[in-house]
Amino acid sequence: MGVIFARMERDQAAKRITELGEQLERHNHLYYVEARPEISDQEFDFLMKELEALEKQYPELASPNSPTQRVGGDITKAFPTVAHRWPMLSLDNSYSREEVADFVHRVEREAGPVRFVMELKYDGVAISLAYRNGELVRGVTRGDGEQGEDITANVRTVRTIPLHLRDQPPADLEARGEIIMGLREFESLNLEREKQGEERFANPRNTTAGTLKLQDPKLVARRRLQNFIYDLYTATPPSRSHYDNIMQARAWGFRTPDPHKRFIARANGLEDIMDFIAHWDKARHGLDIAIDGVVIKVDDLGVREDLGLRAKSPRWAIAYKFPAENKATRLNGVEFNVGRTGAVTPVALLEPVELAGTTVKRASIHNADQIAKLDLHFGDMVQVEKGGEIIPKITGVDLARRPAGAVAVRYPANCPECGTPLVRDEGEAQHYCPNEHGCPPQITRRIEHFVGRKAMDIGGLGGETVEALYQAKLIGNVADLYDLKQEQLLAMGKGWGERSTQLIIEGIAASRSVPFERVLFALGIRHVGETVAKKIAREAGSIDRLAAMAREELTGISEVGAVIADSIIDFFAAEGNRRIVHRLREAGVQMTGSANHQRPQSGLLKGLSVVVSGVFKTFTRDGIKLAIEDNGGRVSGSISKKTSFVVAGADMGPAKLAKASELGVNVIDEEAFRRMIEP
Repeated sequence: MGVIFARMERDQAAKRITELGEQLERHNHLYYVEARPEISDQEFDFLMKELEALEKQYPELASPNSPTQRVGGDITKAFPTVAHRWPMLSLDNSYSREEVADFVHRVEREAGPVRFVMELKYDGVAISLAYRNGELVRGVTRGDGEQGEDITANVRTVRTIPLHLRDQPPADLEARGEIIMGLREFESLNLEREKQGEERFANPRNTTAGTLKLQDPKLVARRRLQNFIYDLYTATPPSRSHYDNIMQARAWGFRTPDPHKRFIARANGLEDIMDFIAHWDKARHGLDIAIDGVVIKVDDLGVREDLGLRAKSPRWAIAYKFPAENKATRLNGVEFNVGRTGAVTPVALLEPVELAGTTVKRASIHNADQIAKLDLHFGDMVQVEKGGEIIPKITGVDLARRPAGAVAVRYPANCPECGTPLVRDEGEAQHYCPNEHGCPPQITRRIEHFVGRKAMDIGGLGGETVEALYQAKLIGNVADLYDLKQEQLLAMGKGWGERSTQLIIEGIAASRSVPFERVLFALGIRHVGETVAKKIAREAGSIDRLAAMAREELTGISEVGAVIADSIIDFFAAEGNRRIVHRLREAGVQMTGSANHQRPQSGLLKGLSVVVSGVFKTFTRDGIKLAIEDNGGRVSGSISKKTSFVVAGADMGPAKLAKASELGVNVIDEEAFRRMIEP
């Protein structure tokens, strides 16, 4: 029989709801984060039931961050995309201790003696948690690093994520961390699935990712996910020390790496780092959570600013990945896949083998050189390794177990799809099919790339749909999409209903407003990835300007080298590509950047290389970099003989200051810079 609670007046109920919320959050933290509960489960449940009854009686008093939301709210129909205020960068991976040593030596060479922080690398799902005035307001996945999906309702069910922070944290705060599933919880979940006759989940990480995308938070709550916080972002951090900031986050109520369990530690040099790696290479097997390596970071935030960033990763951190698991299995065959750029990639077809928690049936062989290096024969017993790659790779062959009369694997001379002789550019490892406008898989995969979320984002057009439209001869290139009519789609038959076809037509129409930088990425020019496309679009301003740019102009764009420049020139040299671009423009696709995205706005800094260091009063760090680019300059991360000048704010790193002095590079403050760019 359920407990019956007496009705309260509204004012009394409001006060009691606040009291219960604070008590439950405190006991939740003691139980899940500190592992030292003060009350029994029955007492906790009684307090929760009282709160649920009061919120039912006065629903207007219920907070989105009420402890009752831990058990799951309403079903979510969609996860909206949200831009990250601070990009969620990925880390460079290393697979040897020599690479870690190289990283440490580089940092010390550029910044002088520094202190490092070492943490465990959790094998889970990255999450960004936004707090306003101590209240959780949003949880967003990493996504592509610049924007992710808002999964706040699901995040609230993770009991190690505080809904309210303690001890007056900054009013505007973002905490970055990893959501994971414990190994015991994972095994328990699989046992339950087996009892119900369902297939076992492959591994904790994939299960966590799938769980966080469930539309029913109540189901998410049952999976008992965990969270560790490993970074903070706020306008004014509590300290210049990353380690101290993590300890402060712990005081605010976050679950952070525990220094007493050596989940986090400081290092004064390479010896300390290697000791930490050696310890966890053995000790990781005794944990209830999956870790796949160790993260090494510079501790001082000011030194981090000086070291700067690459396109998608910081120069002040590196991840060391533990040695990959490998097993032997038989090579049954090899298939040669043609990608959207015409690259022909060999993939090994294997006797299924369990490896790192998954069943492996396919493995990458990369290219013709790798086939020759391994001397692969059909029927070979091969060593398969799953390290940092999604698709495992073959690392060796057991020659003693090669079957008699085994036939060697040969890389084809012609495209396996269209029969065109393959080409291999000088200096490249990959063979390509040059028949870009007549090779079926190139055409369909280029269309799939074009409609993808990071490109034109046309919903309803997945791989199977694109293939069906191509086979029906309704589309033969990306421009044909804009000629499609709903009647044509409806005539395709079963599975092509009124609503689904309408969504496709609406998605195509909406793509006409996609910004030029994403259109450029969508075109699929070889070597032009998402980040490079943004820089090129910003500099060129329009597709016509880009098509007319000489090689020297292209290589003057940040991150555009000779290979990318030649690829762009080759793209526009092909009549078929020019025809497609013309048709896309005629269809209304954006071929010009918006006024505020065209670069440069002036030539005041044309040809100058500028380094930015320190903290500024009237500019944000990104703002001052943007001002340099707006005026034709190029932002560099390090000082060299080619540096034109340094713009220095407060707390400029001493190593950079010394380097500028040594090379005779001029150092100016932000006021001098402002006067320099004023018309």
